[in-house]
Amino acid sequence: MTGIIIIVFIFGALIGSFLNVCIHRLPLEQSIIKPRSYCPHCKMSIRWYDNIPFVSYLLLRGRCRFCRQRISFRYFAVEFITAGMFLILFIRYGLSMEFIFYALFICGLIVATFVDITHRIIPDQVSLGGIIIGIIMNGLRGLHFRPISFTYYTTLDSLLGIIVGGGIIYLTGKSFDLVYFKLLKKGPIDGEVESMGGGDVKLLAMIGAFLGWKAAVLTFLLAPFFGVVIGIANLIIKKQHTIPYGPFLSLAALISLFYRDVILGFLFFR
Repeated sequence: MTGIIIIVFIFGALIGSFLNVCIHRLPLEQSIIKPRSYCPHCKMSIRWYDNIPFVSYLLLRGRCRFCRQRISFRYFAVEFITAGMFLILFIRYGLSMEFIFYALFICGLIVATFVDITHRIIPDQVSLGGIIIGIIMNGLRGLHFRPISFTYYTTLDSLLGIIVGGGIIYLTGKSFDLVYFKLLKKGPIDGEVESMGGGDVKLLAMIGAFLGWKAAVLTFLLAPFFGVVIGIANLIIKKQHTIPYGPFLSLAALISLFYRDVILGFLFFR
């Protein structure tokens, strides 16, 4: 078991290394396949022994071998977070269909989070692609082979999750904009035209596609509690009213993934 845990952790770190490529290149509309990994400063291709998760970063002391420019700690953090999440999923679900299902989901959340933090956008490749994958994977979860049968509940829950998840955050944002801009006659906040970006709408729709409508609603309710602390600090320190909301939706989605039954049971006394 110890050997398998180590393998899962290493595999997660390797996937995290690929997610770093996605985080860097998707906002720039570059291919995530070619060319091979390169230094964002000097553009030199990174040798294989300088691209080993954790180890290379530590040995190089967080700097490029060629130009000696500092490499963002984000690369180390993404690899560690991905490896840690894979390990948690393995302990919880083992090597199963559920492991693959939720691993894909969490990878999408990680990419969306770090891209949103840096660029204030959530790539459609993640959100819309995640919606498609969520529907397909939930359809496969409803397929049984002994005996051969199909349970439509998982697919229906996924479709409802998309509608409810995307709809609830879209209507909330539009309602706020109506009150703030039209009724109170206020101008745009920090140059923003809308309080809730389309990327956030599609991200919560993706969360609903994977986790279903109940978890989408729970995610929507939990996210503001995380965002308000950072929002207040951002307002006091940087004098800015807006913050990237994707990270808080992703964090709330993780809590919904692991604790939704406990939270919903507590709220509805079940």
